[in-house]
Amino acid sequence: MNYIDEKFYELVYSWQKIDLYDLYAHMVKGFKNIPLLTQKSVEDFFSKFQYWGKIDSENENFESFYQKAKVFKNNYQDYIWLYEHLCDYRSKYVLYAILNNYYNFDFANLQNAQNFLFKQYFDLDILPTCKDEVFVDVGAYTGDSVLNFISSYGEKSYKKIYCYDITEEIFTKMQSNLQHYSNIEYKNMAVTNYNGSIGVAHNDFSNSANLTSTKSNDIVDATMLDTDIQEKITMIKMDIEGGEISALKGAKTHITIDKPKLFISVYHSNTDLIEIPKLVCSMTDCYNFYLRYYGGCIYPTEIVLICIPKND
Repeated sequence: MNYIDEKFYELVYSWQKIDLYDLYAHMVKGFKNIPLLTQKSVEDFFSKFQYWGKIDSENENFESFYQKAKVFKNNYQDYIWLYEHLCDYRSKYVLYAILNNYYNFDFANLQNAQNFLFKQYFDLDILPTCKDEVFVDVGAYTGDSVLNFISSYGEKSYKKIYCYDITEEIFTKMQSNLQHYSNIEYKNMAVTNYNGSIGVAHNDFSNSANLTSTKSNDIVDATMLDTDIQEKITMIKMDIEGGEISALKGAKTHITIDKPKLFISVYHSNTDLIEIPKLVCSMTDCYNFYLRYYGGCIYPTEIVLICIPKND
């Protein structure tokens, strides 16, 4: 057992030994001990992007910490399962750094876990080359991930790219950014686990955080990848603000038959980090799992699960 193993198991098994309220109280105390400006920054961030529950120090509302404490207490074995399924120690360190930040507000290890060497999603240590890819970008936004893909692997690395996004307003920018590249199809649609329509809830601070909602009257077409794309898919990236599980379920046939490389955001809820790898594993046992971290050093976002078929 090495240092990372030791620290990870020590952290996770500690959750088993204490009760839920003590887990929660530990996190509240830790939060109150960080600098006030950092507290305020985290609170502001949570108010803008409401994925994980509220933090409101003034009113002693620490819902987010309670929700995380419940996951730690009830699902510690799932974190162990994930740790033991990760295929390199960079991934294992990323997982430890994220969990230790959640629980102990450890900023140093989270900073060390950041990945600046390669473009987001496309780690050349994991996937050094690409050829004849049919790349599906779900949550394509302004085309930034497609540009990262092309700059990492070159224009000859793909046969076709599909770009899905629910926000009509950013399509002009996406198409402008990608205008010099051929064989790209743009789809103003939601990707989910049924065919029909769904509402779009607009985030007040960034179009990148727009998400699907049954309560919105701003309607967009919804589709499953299994029905919308008939050709073999070799690569899927998803970053859709909490819709990843539904979208993966709607791509089950492609995943089980085509075995595409997967690059999935796993940070839009308190349970995505464990639920999404288990969902993929329930569909097929063909993948090797990796984690990479592209977020900041205060609170973990931009966590990516990378799934590479074992025969690649």
